[in-house]
Amino acid sequence: MTANSQQYDAQHPSHDPDRIPVEEFVPAEVSEIDLYQKREKIYTRKIEGFFQRLRTLTGWPLLAGYFLLPWLQWGDRQSVLFDLPARQFHILGFTFWPQDLTMLAWLLIIAAFTLFAVTNFAGRVWCGFTCPQTVWTSIFMWIEQKTEGSRNQRIKLDAAPWSTHKALKKLLKHSMWLSVAFYTGFTFVGYFTPIKELSFDFFTFNVNPWAAFWIGFFTLATYGNAGWLREQVCMYMCPYARFQAAMFDPDTLIISYDRKRGEKRGSRKRNDKSEDVGLGDCIDCQLCVQVCPTGIDIRDGLQYQCIGCALCIDACNSVMSKMNYPKNLISYTTENALDGKPSKILRPRLLGYFLVVLVMCSLLGYRIAARETIELSVLRDRQSLYMQSQIGDIDNHYTIKVANKTQQAHHYKLSVDAPHDLTLIGSVEFQVLSGEVVEIPITLRSAAEQELHGAFEIHFMAQRLDDSDDIVSHKSRFFAPVE
Repeated sequence: MTANSQQYDAQHPSHDPDRIPVEEFVPAEVSEIDLYQKREKIYTRKIEGFFQRLRTLTGWPLLAGYFLLPWLQWGDRQSVLFDLPARQFHILGFTFWPQDLTMLAWLLIIAAFTLFAVTNFAGRVWCGFTCPQTVWTSIFMWIEQKTEGSRNQRIKLDAAPWSTHKALKKLLKHSMWLSVAFYTGFTFVGYFTPIKELSFDFFTFNVNPWAAFWIGFFTLATYGNAGWLREQVCMYMCPYARFQAAMFDPDTLIISYDRKRGEKRGSRKRNDKSEDVGLGDCIDCQLCVQVCPTGIDIRDGLQYQCIGCALCIDACNSVMSKMNYPKNLISYTTENALDGKPSKILRPRLLGYFLVVLVMCSLLGYRIAARETIELSVLRDRQSLYMQSQIGDIDNHYTIKVANKTQQAHHYKLSVDAPHDLTLIGSVEFQVLSGEVVEIPITLRSAAEQELHGAFEIHFMAQRLDDSDDIVSHKSRFFAPVE
């Protein structure tokens, strides 16, 4: 029996000597974590490089498309307009109706599986290069750098006491933030309200109260998310950060630090070689941390906070170039590559994702191409099943609704397919303007000499006069007296 065991038995008389004593050990450096601790502001450093230029090339076209599309005309209407009161959604040359919302479900499925495929192949490139939160945050950070200076200047400015100089800089920054946020919110509402009319009404103080509310709401949301919350949205509010690792595999491209090459870290003179000073290639300059928009250290390994923006790669490569060391100490690589194993590009899961996307895109394309441009509905008269005249004619009354789902006005002709000879009484030929619905009262008459009894199925048909192949039918019933 050891001395420690004897001492423990003396302090605990009831202790069973056949059991190993266990004592709770709490290191002095371990402390409680405050889950509601104040956010520490991240001061990002500006960096130039290949991936930064790539982010610019991917971000600006998205911004240009978002801000310009509502102002472009397509024929006699706005190129993209989601007209909720009219229940019509105009997207370039197409007009979609509520009945076409199944296509939206298809589109969302395609977007989801495309995101899964891209994530499985290249990690979180969506978050780092094309996510709206990332793009708008980059704009706000650029404004911050232009108005308050470099990283060190911003740190000193925030630490300095309030003065006229500091107040002017802060006022300029927040004014520019609010301007971008307002234009963002205004443009978003412009997708649901004709933006030219909205502009005129807004600046003449005649804007609809609901439109004004949503402009203000999205202005404040953009200002708060991109200006104040920033990385908090990616780290705590976005669910994608939590489940994206489920789509990773050892062959997924991720931003990683090469520990075998970089360790042991340490500073050295510019012309010193790593092997001469007994250190790895990492000079522990902290530049990769300073440029990270979420403030993490990529050298600690893959973390859910990493959005895959690759700014740390540009920062590290710039240092490696100055030190005359090989680049890509931090790089886009795979887990297998870091372990010295071969990486595979084509993998069953990745192929499965792309196969689903290809099939869904093909089906959606076919669905759009085969979409009916005429919508026909038939409502029977609810007051009576039929009316019989003194001479024996039998009349059934209907209300025909014809919707023109194209971008041009067309003339249509109404007909009926029935097992007996029925006469259409009413407007058989008519015009329907683009995106409009026309209601036509129609009477179907059976002559007395036919002596019809009971009910039978009929089909109303609406045909475009300038295109005989564009025809649609709707089933209904004709009622006659029971024999």
